[in-house]
Amino acid sequence: MAVASLTIDLDALTANWRALDRASASGVQTAGVVKADGYGLGVGPVVRALAHAGARRFFVAAAEEGVLVRKALGPGPQINVLSGHMAGDTPLIRDHDLTPMLNSLDQVTRHLESLPGHAFGIQLDTGMNRLGMEEAEWEAAAPFVLEAGPELLMSHLACADDPDHALNEVQLANFHAMTDGTGIARSFAATGGILLGPAYHFDLTRPGIGLYGGRPYEGAAPVVRLSLPVVQTRLVAAGEAVGYSCTWVAQQLSLIATVQGGYADGIIRSLSNRATLWAGDVPCPLVGRVSMDLITVDVSHLGHAPERLDLIGPNQTLDQLADVAGTIGYELLTRLAPRLDRRYFGGPRG
Repeated sequence: MAVASLTIDLDALTANWRALDRASASGVQTAGVVKADGYGLGVGPVVRALAHAGARRFFVAAAEEGVLVRKALGPGPQINVLSGHMAGDTPLIRDHDLTPMLNSLDQVTRHLESLPGHAFGIQLDTGMNRLGMEEAEWEAAAPFVLEAGPELLMSHLACADDPDHALNEVQLANFHAMTDGTGIARSFAATGGILLGPAYHFDLTRPGIGLYGGRPYEGAAPVVRLSLPVVQTRLVAAGEAVGYSCTWVAQQLSLIATVQGGYADGIIRSLSNRATLWAGDVPCPLVGRVSMDLITVDVSHLGHAPERLDLIGPNQTLDQLADVAGTIGYELLTRLAPRLDRRYFGGPRG
């Protein structure tokens, strides 16, 4: 096979969901964040596995993503749309029973006028300055919004991956000030917020990256393995260069493996001359530039030509690779390209 394979362990995914569900305070519902095509892993298999494990609510970024989740799950589970009710969303929200998290007075007006009686929630800005109603806007809108009956009030932490950051407690206090006494269910914590402790859990938690094996959930089971096939090997003499722009030059006679995989597969160029691939337990350095479809790897020390090399796997986690690339696991996951051969293990049978 001439394309890289992405192995996705759905049993590990659901084990992470169950562990974060147990970490949430007693009586708290645990949802699943499945935006960006299930963080790049394929939203259909991901949501079906999570629903089989017990998840009954899912969060997506946009109404179009919500439609895909509804088609995968059918009626029943609740699907919340974080971008709210955008212009043009009305038929999607109505026909696929989506619940928008309204972010502004304009969105509230649009929703109540176009879909009276249809479920909605409210997103509040408690200090991240990204999405949601700010305190003054909420104070003015709250009387008639609460009368309309939102089913959820939520906000989002900016620095939950840093437990000691002062903004966490500031945002928590702001969320209390904006929502205490409303009698409406509340949600504040994604993965990092769950790990901050019960004070952040309220009625509903929304784990995202932790489900997929990433930080800040250090106890997560690994979910993905990215394995790249070796297309060709060649001997490169000392003084000869490899790849575009001659950024790597052999210091001695070297056996170089040309591996199928590149930035068209989501393997970013910042890994050029920096990353390590693995032949079993043996590290092999990436040499030269990452190109669109190919990577070159020094396998001289193996004594043989391997059939495949792992970029993410037992010896290199998603976040370890992200550290080398100078980014975060979220970006690597959501960049994974459609042409990767996705292979699913575990999950619901039948």
